[in-house]
Amino acid sequence: MRNTLKKQAKVTSKGQVTIPREVRRRLGVRAGDRLQFEEDGDGVRVTAVRKESPFAKYRGIGTPGIGKGRKGIQKWLRELRGE
Repeated sequence: MRNTLKKQAKVTSKGQVTIPREVRRRLGVRAGDRLQFEEDGDGVRVTAVRKESPFAKYRGIGTPGIGKGRKGIQKWLRELRGE
């Protein structure tokens, strides 16, 4: 069974809403992030807009000369061991 989340928020006169902390955590959003509102048959779905993986900025950090994935790491270890 899927864990259902029910939270409420008040809309200001400017149309602004404070998104509850638990909802922000589940969506993985922070200040400045974009949200998409999409109507479906049951209501409106809110999703975080992702242009790239949140981990993309860390790709390759601290691993110069080591190839990607398991094979790259295994090759690097063999070279390190002199095999």
